[in-house]
Amino acid sequence: MPRPARQYWLMKSEPEEFSIDDLERVGTEPWSGVRNYQARNFMWKQMRPGDGVFFYHSNAAVPGIVGLATVASAPYPDPTQFDPASDYYDARSTREAPRWWLVDVGFERRLSRTISLDELRRHAAALDDFALLRRGNRLSVLPVSAAQWNYILDLETQAP
Repeated sequence: MPRPARQYWLMKSEPEEFSIDDLERVGTEPWSGVRNYQARNFMWKQMRPGDGVFFYHSNAAVPGIVGLATVASAPYPDPTQFDPASDYYDARSTREAPRWWLVDVGFERRLSRTISLDELRRHAAALDDFALLRRGNRLSVLPVSAAQWNYILDLETQAP
């Protein structure tokens, strides 16, 4: 059976916790610690190796898309759920029935400039219900359509 078309995602990280600099330095990183069921389900049930990722700095002086990454692994259980010393420990999760899943994310490139949240908001009509811009949306993993992906990449070469 042929693989579905490449999918696209936006993944948020606070730069003080894990930044695009960190991802560039390590190359590939497990996207651990997600504890929202909808975000977990995107990683577990929909993401596939080779999917494109916008790397987004949240809770930053200028929140926005700062780089590109790739889903670098199939989903697998998040090991932090089993570690009592981890902030992400889940006592109800077992190795036989894990509750939390992750994918590895691989560095692709930095953008030539940050595409800020404010700039994305100015393009909201063209981005056609972009999940990041929905009121009250705080998910750390969001789907991006191919049209949104291409439009946002085109913004990189334009003046903000």
